[in-house]
Amino acid sequence: MQGEVKLGILGGGQLGRMLLQSALDFNLYTLVLDPDENAPCKDICNEFCVGSFRDYDTVYNFGKSCDILTIEIEHVNADALEQLEQEGVRVYPDARTVRTIQDKGLQKMFFREHSVPTSDFILLKDKQALQQNTAFLPAFQKLRREGYDGRGVMRLSGETEMSKAFEEPSVLEKLVDFEKEISVIVARNSGGEVMAFPVVELRFHPEHNLVDSLFAPADLSYKLQRHAIEIATRVIEAFGMTGILAVEMFVTKDGQILVNEVAPRPHNSGHHTIKANYTSQYEQHLRAILNLPLGSTEIQSAAVMLNLLGEPGYDGEAKYEGLQEALAVPGVYIHLYGKKYTRPARKMGHITVLGQTIEEAQQRAATVKDVIKVKA
Repeated sequence: MQGEVKLGILGGGQLGRMLLQSALDFNLYTLVLDPDENAPCKDICNEFCVGSFRDYDTVYNFGKSCDILTIEIEHVNADALEQLEQEGVRVYPDARTVRTIQDKGLQKMFFREHSVPTSDFILLKDKQALQQNTAFLPAFQKLRREGYDGRGVMRLSGETEMSKAFEEPSVLEKLVDFEKEISVIVARNSGGEVMAFPVVELRFHPEHNLVDSLFAPADLSYKLQRHAIEIATRVIEAFGMTGILAVEMFVTKDGQILVNEVAPRPHNSGHHTIKANYTSQYEQHLRAILNLPLGSTEIQSAAVMLNLLGEPGYDGEAKYEGLQEALAVPGVYIHLYGKKYTRPARKMGHITVLGQTIEEAQQRAATVKDVIKVKA
């Protein structure tokens, strides 16, 4: 890198915050755009701009002052990204990749066209189209756009549940009889070097349909781990994208691996890498978009990551209980996201728990899981 590099980030949430913490090590001048004037990135970047990352003019004008533009959320204005690319701004991921991943229908079609294993699916125009495909149930109905963290996803077991189905364009995905949900985070720099992090195993919250915890390394055979990494590598190379790609997958009971969804940015399933791996996902993303050699993804320590969610029944200025008790346990690290206000199930932070073995990390995680509470 020569001279001061101006890095723009669309989105000022917790992913942006952790990316900024790594950006300090690279001496980058950082600019962040977010609609929330109290976003977690507000006080730790060089310039914070309040505005919508969905609005063409706002994104375009913000991006013009950047050398490199990246995202921490995919729901951004892709037309503005495309125009900025044409004017010489380095945009990672590129507008074409963002457009595909923003639309779950296009995403599934992309998997099919590139022979990426995924569950069977039908694209639905509206609720009437769903009524014509009830023989496909049981299935998950997913809105084509705007869904994340379990929002815009509905399980439909049969015709009796049609009343709760979405009216908007959606994807109907065949229900997968899976044994585990896993994730592989893979990085690619603009020179074409690719590096994948080891497979992690995900556990989802039973009510909120978002990641509750993860285990690294995953309890999976070497053969299946290698296969999962090969699939993730195939996906990022098919996109030809630069940066970090999180690939969420199912391991079926008959030993297949199917891709569920992808995210072209740092991801909840990679938070543990800050403490557990030689290179964090955030540093790796920066290495990729700066076209530097990618860092080692090897595990230094087995880890469990616990999401820290706002407690039910509490809505207001956040207060954290149990920090002293949790931090008294060896190998426990707290990462708070700087969000002033809590509400039920809002992601307020995460806890990384390390151990010499995954069993030791799991035992420590069980000790602290119910100690820390986020209330108001």
